[in-house]
Amino acid sequence: MPAKRARPAMKKIPRRVSTRPSRRMETFANPRRGREYEISIVYPEFTCLCPMTGQPDFARVEIAYIPDEVCVELKSLRNYLWSYRNEGAFHEAVTNRIADDLIALLQPRWLQVEAQFQARGGIATGVSVEHAPGVAPGSKA
Repeated sequence: MPAKRARPAMKKIPRRVSTRPSRRMETFANPRRGREYEISIVYPEFTCLCPMTGQPDFARVEIAYIPDEVCVELKSLRNYLWSYRNEGAFHEAVTNRIADDLIALLQPRWLQVEAQFQARGGIATGVSVEHAPGVAPGSKA
């Protein structure tokens, strides 16, 4: 009589979502308010939808800023960027909106948001937004 084969144990793992997309970003106090330093953040998995075709657009978003009173909490920033996944937005509009939301939240000494969108239809797009309070546009601080 042949030996009975053991079936691999298969169990259903409950779906856990520890985080969800959210437009709410959080901050924490700048630990070195008296020092001017730059924080750089790279989010290589940004997605939104083309408002014309509904097809996904993929981008690498780079954020750099010099904090004043507060810094952005990274998990909340990730969830904020994730919230654009199912939203139709032109590259220029979404990059500017991200910059505007971060400026309103942080009131930084300086901020730059760059989004490098992958090619679709043979065209890649890069959008850069810079915020430097008290400095004329086009000039360097």
